[in-house]
Amino acid sequence: MIINHPLLGPRDAQEFTYLGDASLINRPDWQVQNAADAFYEYAYLRDNPAGLHRELWFHEIGDRSWLVVTRNTVTHEIINVEMAADVARSQGRSK
Repeated sequence: MIINHPLLGPRDAQEFTYLGDASLINRPDWQVQNAADAFYEYAYLRDNPAGLHRELWFHEIGDRSWLVVTRNTVTHEIINVEMAADVARSQGRSK
């Protein structure tokens, strides 16, 4: 599988580590009353979709960037690749 890195161009998927659902960018607020329940759900409850899915990938053997890859989990076709920092910024989650 080839991942078209937004900065570096096409790269073999072996350079990357899959790190799960891209919704992990949206960490729960630790100050809310139900923070323990929210973090439990965040850490342990995952969907296993068939079809389009947004995933986090880490460019471990490369520039060590984080990517959000939109991929069809049935065909492995990659639809879109974005820098995770850009996705987080667009959702108001940048540090």
